[in-house]
Amino acid sequence: MVKNNSQTIGIVGAGSWGTALAMLFANNGVPSILYGKNPDVLNDIKNNRRNQQYLPDVPVPDSLQLAWSLADLARADIILLAIPSHVFRSVLEKIRDILPHIKKIVWASKGLEQGSHKLLHQVAQEVYPHKLETAVLSGPTFAYEVAQHMPAAVTIASTDDAFANTLAALCHCDHFRAYTSRDIIGVQIAGAVKNVLAVGAGIADGLNFGANARAALITRGLAEIIRLGTHLGADAQTFMGLAGLGDLVLTCTDNLSRNRRFGLAIANGDSHEQAQKTIGQVVEGINTAKVVYNLACDSEISMPITEQVYRVIHKNADPREAVQSLFLRDLKAEIE
Repeated sequence: MVKNNSQTIGIVGAGSWGTALAMLFANNGVPSILYGKNPDVLNDIKNNRRNQQYLPDVPVPDSLQLAWSLADLARADIILLAIPSHVFRSVLEKIRDILPHIKKIVWASKGLEQGSHKLLHQVAQEVYPHKLETAVLSGPTFAYEVAQHMPAAVTIASTDDAFANTLAALCHCDHFRAYTSRDIIGVQIAGAVKNVLAVGAGIADGLNFGANARAALITRGLAEIIRLGTHLGADAQTFMGLAGLGDLVLTCTDNLSRNRRFGLAIANGDSHEQAQKTIGQVVEGINTAKVVYNLACDSEISMPITEQVYRVIHKNADPREAVQSLFLRDLKAEIE
C-alpha cells in the first residue's frame, strides 16, 4: 500500500546501498525509481529482479521502477544520491541541469570533496545557490542486511525539520527506524572520518594486534572525530549517536565493511590495487584519508590515527611501524 501523502523518490546509484535503499522505499509502498549508470545491473534487475553484482540472491520488489537515464527521473519529487563522494558535485550538476524541478535532495554518501575539503552540503549549496532542501542519511548500516529486512536504525540530518521528518516517515517500517537531527555537519564528519578509522582497524587486526588495540583505536578515533567535528561547528553529542559511535563501531569491527577489509588486505601485504580489485567497490576511506588529513593540518587539529592511516595509504609507510608509532607518542591526559 502506498504511504499517505507519499512522494516519488528517485534513487541515483544502483550499487549495494542505493539498491538496498530503493528496495526499502519500494517495499514501504513509496513510489520509487532507481537509476544506475551500468545498464547490465539495470537489465539484471529488470529481467531477474536481482542485483547479482552488488546484492547477490536478494529479490528486488516488482514495484521498484527503473530508469536508464537521469531524464527518466522526471517524475521524482525527491532525489536520493547513493554515489561515491568524488563524483558528488558532477552528478549534482547534471541533476540540476536535467531535472530543474528538483528542489529536495538527500544523500547517503559518506565522504568529503577532494581538493576543496568541503562537506557535501557545502557542495550542494554551491551547485544550487537558490533554495534547496537538503538532508543526509547516515548510520550503522550494511546494505546487505537492510536488503534482507534485518533491523537497522539511521540518522537523517537536515536543517529543515519538515524535510527530515518526511524522509524518516517514508523509510520507517518494522525493521528500519530513522531518527532526525539538525546537525548536518556532525553527521557528515562522522560518516566520513569513520571510514578512515575503519581502514586503521583493519590494519591493526590484520597485524594480529588484538582486541585491546582495536578497542583503543575505536575510542581514540572517536576523540579525533569529535575534535575535528566540533572545530567545524558540530554538536559533540552527535558523535555519541548512530551516525557517530554507532557507525564507527560497526565499520571497525565487521568484515562486511569495505574499508576494514581494505585495511586487512594492506596488512597482509596486498598492494592498494590488489585490495581494491578484490573488494570490487569504492573504498571511501582511501581518498577520505588524504582529505581529512589535509583538513586537520589546515585546521591545526591533532588526528594521529588519521595521520598514520594517511601515511600507510598515500606515503607507503610500513603498517606495523605506523601502528606502533601511535603508542610511542608523548604521554598526555585522556580528556583535554
